[in-house]
Amino acid sequence: MDKIIPISEDEKKAWPSNVIVDLPPPFSDQRGSIQPLLDIDMKSSVLISSNTGSIRANHYHKTDWHYCYVLSGEIKYYHRPHGNKELPREIIIKEKQMFFTPPMVEHAMVFTEATQFLTWSRNSRLQEIYESDVCRISPINP
Repeated sequence: MDKIIPISEDEKKAWPSNVIVDLPPPFSDQRGSIQPLLDIDMKSSVLISSNTGSIRANHYHKTDWHYCYVLSGEIKYYHRPHGNKELPREIIIKEKQMFFTPPMVEHAMVFTEATQFLTWSRNSRLQEIYESDVCRISPINP
């Protein structure tokens, strides 16, 4: 079984400072375009489909982070530092936007329409590894 690796200070320095991640311009020519998304070490990549009105997350991760890129649809994303009792911040994530969730950030996603998004994570998505790192919380979305 894979083990969860402790977070280093160098790793933290590489994290985006904002939820929304600015993407570099695509490479374009007569054939079309290539949009760079990520060039980082990671353990998992998943495609998630969510129905209109569904809710995901309402948890935080002890060491895991994830980048998410919305292929289609829209997400109301709520987040706040773990342990903070203030109302979470809400951000609308639209198609072709990438966002980042670091460890120890409580987060929830509400899908205002049918949505597909890609997720890249630091840790393996094997269920026993995922469960050992995730901490479920009471809903923070309205």
